[in-house]
Amino acid sequence: MNNNFDIEKLNKAFESRIRLGIMSVLMVNDKVDFNTMKDLLKLTDGNLASHMTALEKFEYVAVNKQFIGKKPNTYFEATKLGKAAFKKHLDALEKLLKHP
Repeated sequence: MNNNFDIEKLNKAFESRIRLGIMSVLMVNDKVDFNTMKDLLKLTDGNLASHMTALEKFEYVAVNKQFIGKKPNTYFEATKLGKAAFKKHLDALEKLLKHP
């Protein structure tokens, strides 16, 4: 058994499948609005909001609010820090899979 894998390289912020989904969507899209993200991941408003708040606290996502006409619009973007952290997390997962 290869003991070169360091479990600490996995980021606890991405342990949730929902947060993995959110970051995966944001890695391939410049920005995604609230309803699109909710529909893509089949989440409730509250569930999406709570996970976004957690990722925002880590400064991994930016939550932007604006009005389109009189209608509020919320959209999300991955920050540079978030993209780097997620890539590092994915690299660690890949290393784990290749070197059990």
